[in-house]
Amino acid sequence: MPTQPRSAAPARPQRRTQPPRTPQQRGGGAPRPPVRRKKPRWAMRAVTTLSVVVLASAGIGHAVVTSLDADIARVDPFKDMKNRPRAGNGMNVLLVGTDGRDRISAQERHRYHLGGAPCHCTDTMMIVHISEDRERASVVSLPRDSYTQVPNAGGKGTHPIKLNAAYAEGGPNLTVRTVENMTHVKIDHYLEVDFTSFMRTVDVLGGVKICTTGPLKDTYTGLDLPAGTHTLMGGQALQYVRARHVDGASDLGRMKRQQRFLAALVERATSSGILLNPMKFRDVTRAVLGSVRADKGFGTDELLDLGRAMRDFSPSSSEFTTVPIGQMGYAVKGVGSTLKWDTAKADALFADLRDDKPLTVRRAAGPKAVRVEVAPGQIRVQVENGTATEGLGRRVDAALAGAGFSTTHVPANAADRKVARTVVVYDPRWDRSARSLAAALPGSELRAVKGQGPTLKVIAGADFKGVQKVRAQDATQGRFETVTGDQVVCS
Repeated sequence: MPTQPRSAAPARPQRRTQPPRTPQQRGGGAPRPPVRRKKPRWAMRAVTTLSVVVLASAGIGHAVVTSLDADIARVDPFKDMKNRPRAGNGMNVLLVGTDGRDRISAQERHRYHLGGAPCHCTDTMMIVHISEDRERASVVSLPRDSYTQVPNAGGKGTHPIKLNAAYAEGGPNLTVRTVENMTHVKIDHYLEVDFTSFMRTVDVLGGVKICTTGPLKDTYTGLDLPAGTHTLMGGQALQYVRARHVDGASDLGRMKRQQRFLAALVERATSSGILLNPMKFRDVTRAVLGSVRADKGFGTDELLDLGRAMRDFSPSSSEFTTVPIGQMGYAVKGVGSTLKWDTAKADALFADLRDDKPLTVRRAAGPKAVRVEVAPGQIRVQVENGTATEGLGRRVDAALAGAGFSTTHVPANAADRKVARTVVVYDPRWDRSARSLAAALPGSELRAVKGQGPTLKVIAGADFKGVQKVRAQDATQGRFETVTGDQVVCS
């Protein structure tokens, strides 16, 4: 059944504090069976992981909210809205991240490159779809530069804008109306967070672990991470999710990093026991509630019900994608360069969201793949047998092909047939491919040879035991190029 926002629950009557009467006090007779009393609310919180994921990058927050909804600032984004899309199955939350740098200290603004005046706009926007059975969360990022049309002030006609400008023109109400018009997905709840809640939440959680296969450097945000695994605290995490100039993907690349961080944040919150620690739980809640705004219908009962249903939530329960783009750099007079959606693919994506369908194909669990920089299918490999063992070359070729590498399928014998350790021979210009291939051959030796060209050579040695499964970082699935949370968190 479609999920409908519920009205606030009526006030609960005060519990009796006097001791129960004895059978004699009641006038004799056999004792009545004991009355089954509800657990007090603090006990419910202590035994249940009440987690609701409310994240947005460049303003991401992670709200694990219980009965403290009185501390949340309220807005009415659905006021006077008519002709709304039909309700689907599951629950759709529009999550927006706003600037809010004016609430950060001058020292932190300087340290984390947050100069300039804050914009009255949304820096990030996502639709978070919680499935009807509460076992899956599908997160769809909506690029802030998406081309759209909004009504003119007088109500006659429309004018073009970028999606993030809807907030500046009409606040949460126009933002919700615009998203519903573009997606035909009915928004059930609205949540808004800013830089401050994001930084404080990450700090209270003790940092979030991020892995990167290559260095990330962005002079605009000050981000400077070497390749490897890092535990990012609030300010550095904000740099990570705001960075747009670390590669040529600009805002689309940033959204992928935001999704990766969101998955890592979920993993940190759900696997560390923080949400079951009353003191930490309180600190996380306070860190977030100070700068969250939500619609009036998203109250305590809704949050508790959702939290109880999602107590076993994990990164593998989540999936992330970005609305399909049909045209980059779509020029609009008076607006500038925008992103135009691929209408057919976007319509199919949002139809699946309305119908509560998963965006990825769930596969049976198997050995976890090592994340590498270059996808195996992009790496050309020639295999040579460096031992006296007949047929080893064919076995290695077949194993690499089975792992997705583009082998020649014509293995040869090496000049040296007494190789003890498997060797990956590569041209220095293809060093990223070489590292990816070597990761599939644990213990192998990397040997740079100028002039080797784009085809890498594997000289199988006596130490060959098999091929390790590898995958490119954030390898996508299906027609919507979706990743699951467990694909992007650190191994």
